[in-house]
Formats: sequence, C-alpha cells, structure tokens
Amino acid sequence: MGNLFCCVQVDQSTVAIKEQFGKYQDVLEPGCHCVPWFLGSQLAGHLSLRVQQLDVRCETKTKDNVFVNVVASIQYRALADKANDAFYKLSNTKGQIQAYVFDVIRASVPKLNLDDVFEQKNDIAKAVEEELEKAMSAYGYEIVQTLIVDIVPDEHVKRAMNEINAAARLRVAANEKAEAEKILQIKRAEGEAESKYLAGLGIARQRQAIVDGLRDSVLGFSVNVPGTSAKDVMDMVLVTQYFDTMKEIGASSKSSAVFIPHGPGAVRDVAQQIRDGLLQASVEH
Repeated sequence: MGNLFCCVQVDQSTVAIKEQFGKYQDVLEPGCHCVPWFLGSQLAGHLSLRVQQLDVRCETKTKDNVFVNVVASIQYRALADKANDAFYKLSNTKGQIQAYVFDVIRASVPKLNLDDVFEQKNDIAKAVEEELEKAMSAYGYEIVQTLIVDIVPDEHVKRAMNEINAAARLRVAANEKAEAEKILQIKRAEGEAESKYLAGLGIARQRQAIVDGLRDSVLGFSVNVPGTSAKDVMDMVLVTQYFDTMKEIGASSKSSAVFIPHGPGAVRDVAQQIRDGLLQASVEH
C-alpha cells in the first residue's frame, strides 16, 4: 500500500538512502517520506545509526617470542551527516575495520615483552583507536570506543607462568616459616636459659641456708655442751641427717634409691663426704 501511494517509512535510529534513476539523491531521516517511484525515485537501502560492536581476535608474537591471541572489541557507528559516504564507500565495513586492527596490533605487540603487553594494553587500545578513527572517518564512521578485552598466551606459556608464580610464593612461604621457627627456637632457648638461671639461684640459696643452719646448730651445741669440738658436733649432725634420710627411703614402698657401700664402718666415710661437700659449697658462696 505504501508503494502505491509512494510513501515509505524510516524507523528510528535508521536513515534511508534515496536514489533517482540510480543516482544518489538524498538521505531520508526517520519518519514518513514520499518516494515517487514513477519519477524514477527509489530507496537504495537503509543504514543503521546505532552503535555496533565488532570483536576481533588477532594472533601475533611478542618481543620475547611468545605467541598470543589479542582480542579487541571495536564499538563504532555511522554518522548521520555522512550517511552517503558510509553507504557507498564501503562494501564490507567489518572487514575493513578488522584489517586495520590486525595491522596496528601486529605492529605494536612485537615491540613489547609478554609482561609489558599486559601492562600496556590500554596503550595498544589507544593506538588501534587512533588509527581506526583516522581511517574510518573518511568513510563516514565514528569509532566510539576500542578495548583490548583479552590477551591469551599459548597454553604452555600460561602453565609455565603459573608454575613460576607458584614457586615464588612457595619460596616466600618457606622463608616466613623458617623465620617463625627461628623466633620460636630463640624464645625457647631464652626461656630455658632463664629457667636454668633461676634454678641455679634456688639451689645456691638452698645450699647457703643448709650451711647457715648447720653452722648455727654446731655453735649452739658447742656452747651448751662443754668439752665438745665443732668437728664432733658436725659429725653427729651429719650422721643424724644420714639416718633420717635412710628412714625416709625405707618408708617409701616405691623407692629405688640404693647406697653403696653401706655398713656401720661406712658411716664415718659418709659423714666425711657430706661435710666436705657442704664446706666446699660454703666456701664457693
């Protein structure tokens, strides 16, 4: 019915190209237009003004000889004021854009090492966008945005990079563990040293107290019992302590202490040994 009344409809975000006898005549905006077909006018086609996206996967090699697949996402649209150029000058818009993306990526990435490619992907995207903007503006297209959305190295390279990263993390963990064990050993040694020092002080004080107690006992006995020497009193005190010790050992059913040699004649030797040990401790302190 529209053709009968020479009326055509152009949808929103779209323009139509009007020709007369095969020659470009006008660009029709969205809305209703009269195209008198009987005068040789016709629509050559429609052109979308919406932003379109083209994903381009390009395989190339880095400076350190690693093959990578670079995925670029190109967002572009036709310009309404240059719709005739966009419609007539390019027969394969996506192919043209893809060719420029290949050219820029394969010129930029081989100058960089693999790590630098990841770090400078924004610079690569900017270079692609500038080249496309310069080339496609002559054909009535605007480059809205260019993104490098993915950089995929060879699978063997990815595995090697992961192993290197894992080894580095394990090395750091091993160093931290060694440092922790070192600190624990140092603290444990400091604790043992402090414990032994305090134990030594306790033993020294114990021996000093025993010596002081025996000395007071000997002096008191010598004063109260005339005619006795300090040596006699000391022997008696030591023998008394010896028998008290033997009594305590015998009273315990689970005692495993054994005195060798043992006998009535050995008491003097035991007393002499105890006295010599206590007197030596007294001299040291």
